[in-house]
Amino acid sequence: MDDTFLRVDRTNGGAVVTLTLNRPEFRNALNQELSRALLGACTELATDSAVRVVILTGTGARAFCSGADLTERQGMTGPQRATHTELINRAADALAALPIPAIAAIRGYAVAGGAELAIACDIRVAGNDAVLGFPEVKIGIFPGAGGAVRLPLLIGVGAARELLYSGRFVVAAEALRLGLVDRVVEPAAVPLSAAELAREIAANAPLAVRALKRTLRETAGRPLDAALRIAARHRRTLDETADYAEGLAAFAEKREPLFTGN
Repeated sequence: MDDTFLRVDRTNGGAVVTLTLNRPEFRNALNQELSRALLGACTELATDSAVRVVILTGTGARAFCSGADLTERQGMTGPQRATHTELINRAADALAALPIPAIAAIRGYAVAGGAELAIACDIRVAGNDAVLGFPEVKIGIFPGAGGAVRLPLLIGVGAARELLYSGRFVVAAEALRLGLVDRVVEPAAVPLSAAELAREIAANAPLAVRALKRTLRETAGRPLDAALRIAARHRRTLDETADYAEGLAAFAEKREPLFTGN
């Protein structure tokens, strides 16, 4: 894959993949090429059984991602702008739909479409210099890549309304209080913190983690009885797996399990 705008790195024997938005001179803004590359990478990773965790981050300390490239948009027609928005939306949806956990590693600004990418991930690790926000109403639109839907689900309807209607930015400490991010560390520690968390997740049984993510997604917003039935159905698929047998054996033998995804 051409890494001009998106770098793809594999670690932990290929189990952890880091996607790095690579336009630091533009605060990693999403032009059409970067949006297309991110969509393509997420589409490929969705079918790669060797991958257990994805980390999304941005090059440099200034920004995780500053959203759509508005300079590029100034030269577009209305239909072209709509197409660009749909491309970013598809990339965010593909990120959210990954069958494995995705971690956003945030330094600096994660705003507009950048914040939408962050909340499309399962977990957000932020530096204490991080700034998040959804300022689209200040330029005549509102979040078009899932933010208007995902943000209320993440932080509650009341808090989401206040952020979306005002368009104001929040710093890391407030983002943590709101539940917009999950961990706050020193900026220089963000890559290591995200990588350590990814390794911890990747060490677990991959079929169990995938089934758990599927369960969390499919039960969201469902009535309790329906949600419990969905959870039970996905849980039962794990009972006869080789990884479950390995986990039981490792427990009995007081050793670390070696999960193969079978």
